[in-house]
Amino acid sequence: MFLFLKSLSRSVHEKQPELSKTQGDLCKSLTVWRKSLIVSCNGFTVIDSDGNVVYRVDNYMGRPKELILMDGSGKSILTMRRSKNLRLVDTWLVYGGEVGDYCTSAKSSEKPIFYVKKCINILHANRNVLAYVYRRSSDKRYSYMIEGSYSHRSCKVIDETNRVVAEIRRKDAIIGGISFGLEVFQLIVQAGFDPGFAMALVLLLDQMFS
Repeated sequence: MFLFLKSLSRSVHEKQPELSKTQGDLCKSLTVWRKSLIVSCNGFTVIDSDGNVVYRVDNYMGRPKELILMDGSGKSILTMRRSKNLRLVDTWLVYGGEVGDYCTSAKSSEKPIFYVKKCINILHANRNVLAYVYRRSSDKRYSYMIEGSYSHRSCKVIDETNRVVAEIRRKDAIIGGISFGLEVFQLIVQAGFDPGFAMALVLLLDQMFS
């Protein structure tokens, strides 16, 4: 299955008109597979257009208090922790590197670099909004807004200037008319936006809306 996905990722990128050579220089398209490469674990595997594993999550069970996003070699690059403040509805703190008592990463940030808060639609006029991303917990204005439907794998990450910086899209295989449903989808990241952080947002949406 993994070898087929690698081949599929390359072939689909070659055929997609929206990822022409010019546009490909401006954005990065990743294939997200909702499965770990480690047999005994649940998780995610992310493949680039050349078929290389660029991100992975290998310990993804139920509703964990902590998630760690690794690069393809297994190095921790972002840690996400569920807020312990019960007044904050489904809020996650994002740290750089790996944090905690058993931290083995030489590079980590003990202070959160982002706060991601699930949107409660009954409190907002725009029911299309899924979550807000803040740089500080005290910020009143969001840095990014996520809208769409994660259950349909159709989401956009929008910055303060209303520019789309990342998208989640359904990915239907062209070869043999095969469809992977919700388990395999695309993550398209615009230039200037960290693809690792974009994948971290995917993980948090999966926790909030699955």
